Formats: sequence, structure tokens, C-alpha cells
Amino acid sequence: MERYTNRSGGSGVYAYEIGSDYITVTFSSGSTYKYSYIKAGQSHVENMKRLASGGSGLNTYINSHVKFKYD
Repeated sequence: MERYTNRSGGSGVYAYEIGSDYITVTFSSGSTYKYSYIKAGQSHVENMKRLASGGSGLNTYINSHVKFKYD
């Protein structure tokens, strides 16, 4: 797991792990969810990977687009 940069300072995301067709996200609450191409869709997962690497916007994106689409 890689620590999320959290450039805004208010994100609920703590850490993430990027795989070829998924991203696993650990939230500040301690909960961990895996979002894959199968459930969340390729475009959403790729957007989440980009946001995670950039350290900004991941929590908002999850809540807006894939909140319950985890594996």
C-alpha cells in the first residue's frame, strides 16, 4: 500500500494499491475496498488510479461515481 498524499488535507482516503485491473483503497476509518474493472468499470478504475497517484480528488470521485461498486 502506498500512502495517499491528500493534497487537500480533508480526504477520507488513507492509502491505495494499484494493480493492472484494479485499485484497492484504504480509508481513514480503516475500511479497505477493492474496485476492479469487473464491478466499477475500466474507465472508473483508470480515473481512480490517476487521482490516487496525483494525491487529490479520489474520495470525491469514489463518492460520486463508484461508492458501492467495490468487489
